[in-house]
Amino acid sequence: MNHKNDIAQRTKDIERTIIKQYRKTIWRPFVSALNEYDMIRPGDRIAVCISGGKDSFLLAKCMQEILRHGKMKFDMEFLVMDPGYHPDNRRLIEDNARLMGIPVRIFQSDIFDVVADIEESPCYLCARMRRGWLYAKARELGCNKIALGHHFDDAIETILMSMLYGAQVNTMMPKLHSTNFPGMELIRPLYLVRESAIVDWKEENHIRFLRCACRFTERIARERALEEEVHSSKRQEIKELIRSLEQVNPGVAKNIFRSVENVNLDACIGYVKGGERHHFLETYQNEI
Repeated sequence: MNHKNDIAQRTKDIERTIIKQYRKTIWRPFVSALNEYDMIRPGDRIAVCISGGKDSFLLAKCMQEILRHGKMKFDMEFLVMDPGYHPDNRRLIEDNARLMGIPVRIFQSDIFDVVADIEESPCYLCARMRRGWLYAKARELGCNKIALGHHFDDAIETILMSMLYGAQVNTMMPKLHSTNFPGMELIRPLYLVRESAIVDWKEENHIRFLRCACRFTERIARERALEEEVHSSKRQEIKELIRSLEQVNPGVAKNIFRSVENVNLDACIGYVKGGERHHFLETYQNEI
């Protein structure tokens, strides 16, 4: 079997694991999120954004499969933004795209240069800038939506982070309208997929994906001499907290997720709606 045929067979094997082996833990939750949150509509042109990590590459394959096997007709672009990757990291993304049969469109930006010397919240600034570049490129290509690879664990970690470090209750929404790019929408099709399932799928297929490759993270890794995982953010602390809680109560992750579906405004001291803050005393006397 020549190299080209070998890659084609690997691609089919990777696709088969999603549909067959991980049908319960990846494919069904993926389809459920699309349906439950009405993420795709006929005629959509979606920019599937690939960062190079396991989540975004799995998202790309799932989107390919739903277009191939689903009943809805829509178009896609597979966008990779190179914010200043080391050539080895960019090559890894290109090799994985080839292996997985994903026709990526790569474009350049200078984000890493901009945030390289930022001391305070470089990851936050980098994420915001990436989002803006992706929206702009997607709109340039005629897309009305961008799809990101955030998953279930990202959502519940955001809930706890907002409570413990932000003194508020926020969640990562399954979809939302862009405020800076009118007419554009962001969707998160892996919203109901657990990260552990994605890790299992990655290891089953023996694929090495790109980790966070920014200069800030690389510097932290060198300073701490950690090879496997970089503990550089509050999100990692929350991830470990949830992991420890699940050892005591296996249902804790689902309970965190459902808590923002079951907000009881009758038992809230205050809440924010449309940017306006409200307090329970506003209507308290009227309830007598």
